[in-house]
Parts: sequence; C-alpha cells; structure tokens
Amino acid sequence: MSTFVVDEKTQAILDKLDLTKLDPFDETIMQGQATVNIGTIGHVQHGKSTVVRAISTVDTVRHKTEKERNITIKLGYANAKFFKCTSATCERPGCYKSFTSATKEAVCGKCGSTMQLLRHASFVDCPGHDILMATMLNGVAVMDAALLLIAGNETCPQPQTMEHLAAVEIMKLRNVFILQNKIDLVKEADAAKQYDDICAFVRGTVADGSPIIPISAQKGYNIDVLCEYICNKIPKPIRDFTSSPQLIVIRSFDVNLPGKDINELKGGVAGGSILKGVLRVGQDIEIRPGMISRQQDTGKFVITPIYSKIVLLQAEKNILPYAIPGGLIGVGTTLDPTLAKADRLVGRVLGAVGQLPDVIIEVEMSFHLVRRLLGIKSSEGEKKENRVKKLQVDETLMLNIGSTSTGAVVLSVKGDLARMRLLQPVCSGVNEKLAISRKIDQKWRLIGWGLIQHGFTDEQLQ
Repeated sequence: MSTFVVDEKTQAILDKLDLTKLDPFDETIMQGQATVNIGTIGHVQHGKSTVVRAISTVDTVRHKTEKERNITIKLGYANAKFFKCTSATCERPGCYKSFTSATKEAVCGKCGSTMQLLRHASFVDCPGHDILMATMLNGVAVMDAALLLIAGNETCPQPQTMEHLAAVEIMKLRNVFILQNKIDLVKEADAAKQYDDICAFVRGTVADGSPIIPISAQKGYNIDVLCEYICNKIPKPIRDFTSSPQLIVIRSFDVNLPGKDINELKGGVAGGSILKGVLRVGQDIEIRPGMISRQQDTGKFVITPIYSKIVLLQAEKNILPYAIPGGLIGVGTTLDPTLAKADRLVGRVLGAVGQLPDVIIEVEMSFHLVRRLLGIKSSEGEKKENRVKKLQVDETLMLNIGSTSTGAVVLSVKGDLARMRLLQPVCSGVNEKLAISRKIDQKWRLIGWGLIQHGFTDEQLQ
C-alpha cells in the first residue's frame, strides 16, 4: 500500500463522521456532491445531450468521433444544482433554476434574494443509437430517475423510444419523466396530437401517469418547470450508509498529460456511483475482478487482485473528504495510471479490501423473456417473426450486470431457470438484476431480464 497520509483538516472531518445520521438531501452534503442520479434516455437525435446542456451548461458530447457524427457514443456525465427562490416578495415566488455543480450560493434573477438549494443531481447521458444498447444498459445500472426524450417533430414511438423504456422497466426504475422536446418546431395541434400518442404509448408501462413536459431544450423553454419536477417529484432515495462501501466503475482514466515529470505523476482515476457504504480519503481499497488474463495451456482465467488507496475524492470541481451513495464520484488512487486509462476499469467494482462480492464465471439465474422484440416496428404479418424465441443451449447471449457487459453461453435451461458460463469474470452477488440481449440481424436486442440465484467462482468449479 502507499504511504499517503490524510491531512489534519480532512482527518478531523472523518473522525466526526456519524454514518447513522447521514441524509442524502442534507445541504452540507449536497454542496459537495450529487446525491441523485438521473439518466436521459430515448431515440437518437431526440435531444438527450441538449437537455443535459440546458440544465447543467456541460456538453456531454466530448469525444472527437461523437462531435464529428453529432451523436453520443459513450456515456456522458454532468452535474447540476437546483435552487428555489423562497422570497415572499419575489415577482415570481417559488421559481426554480439550475446552476453548475460548483455554485455555492445562487441569487434569484427576479428579486435578487438568496435561493435555497434543494437538489444536487448527476446526469447520465445515454446514447440513443440501437447498436449502442449495451452502453445504455450500463448507464441504467446507476439511475434513480430517468428523463425520456421524445421529439415533437417525429412520430411516437420511435424504435429506441420503445427499447429504452422497456430497459428501464426491466431494471425496475420507477421514476420516469417524459419530455416532449423540440416543441418549438411543431404547430399546437400537432403537439396536442402527439401528446395523445405518448399517453397511448406509455399506457400500462412504468411511465403510465408520468408527467409529460413540453420543452425546447435548444431554446431553454420550460426548463424551469423541469427543474421544479426534479426537485419535487423524485422521492428521497433509500441509501445504505453503514454497510461496507461498494462503487461500480462506469469510467476510468489517466489524468496525466504527455511529457509530465515523473515526480508529478498522479495515480489512475475510477469514476462511478456508490451503491452502498461510504468511501473515505485515505481508505485502503480493492478492485475486483482486477487484472484478467488466460492461461495458454488450460484456457482458465488468471485474476490478479488490484489493491490501492484513495488519495482524492472529487465530484466535478468539488473536493470531498468522504463520498456517500448517489451521484457520480471520481476516485483518485495510487494505481499505475496505465491500468485506468481509456476506461480499462469499466465493469469492475471498487470497495473495502476483502469485503466485495466474489468474482464469478458461471451463474444460475431465474429469467423472464419479453414476448416480442423491442424497438422494432412491425406490421401485423411480421409480428410472428419478431416473437422472442426461447433460450437455446449453447447459444451466446449478452448479459449486462451492473456496469459490466459480457457474453454468456447457455449451459442449461429448465423452465424459468438457466445456467450460463460467462465469457468474462464478473464481480457480482446473489439477487443482482441483469439484462439479457440476443444478437439479431447483427445487432444486440434486449429480450429479457434475470436475477442471479447463485454464482460460481473458478475454484468452486474445479
């Protein structure tokens, strides 16, 4: 382990920390980090990244290929704080507004009075293209709520509108807001007709009865109304602060610039959301499954544990002495930065040494398949062809477990139970949800969901 020493000020805060009294909506905590994760989902080019930028001022389309194609390819991230004016003399009392994550104190633009901080949220911007469904499912793993974008100038539903809504329903996400975007591009009668189409589309789904908010993300219309819904309609999440900490890694990177002096190099950074427990600066950590390789003669996995120490906790520009569940957190470590660069740690789980779930290579699970392929428009005559077939022994599927996407070979099927061999080791426990996809016409299509009943390590199978 590293000889890193926590400074006196941070240590004093950690010594006073009482895990039994933590509140995710406490203003002291929200000033430092986001405590709610909100995802943006929907069809490609319906305005997911634009609405995140309208709320947070952060452009989540950052990579060169994304900018060239003007689509989201990797998961995008941004934080924002939400404030409310509480002045009785304001010309618009009770108005809501979003600010950047670094904002400490906000002033009402109508009356000049100090506004009250109500929420600090992280946004997970999911790609909408059908070939990036696995990436979208990785984002769903950390969401507390979702914004379903539907473009007002297109018919509803579009293919990925259907598939994304089904995905959040499968993963048991209950808080969904529907945004009827690009409302400035259509006539009032057309917008009203599409409103009826949206109501019909979501009837009987998890989004049935969800608010439908007409907005123009590009021009900022009704963003204040969206802020109000985020503050008042997302219930306080139930968090476990006292268990051993567990963070699922959904990004990792090397922060060192080329040519930097060796004495100034910083360790690798893992980014993700804490599922339970509290991470502290100075804490010894383990990352599972660690480094994965195969023996050439036997083909068996060789899993080398990764041990490190937390030297920095950061939420965008805010430096934290400790981090609680909810929100996206950057964890600076003493790791060799090459181990973290270019998202090499994505899919791993970070936590206290010796306290993480086992690394498994086979699973027994209960599963449920949807009746027909999602996200595919079909005529009455084609519905039979789009019916989801039963799982077949020896077929290869894709499983999304937490932030991990891995292939899996079906070993046996009996009723609603199946046993599968994973093509990549996964750190996961019993009762964890997973999404099941099958490759159809060269694209991975979501066909169902499952629940892990038992996991088998390499040692148990020998």
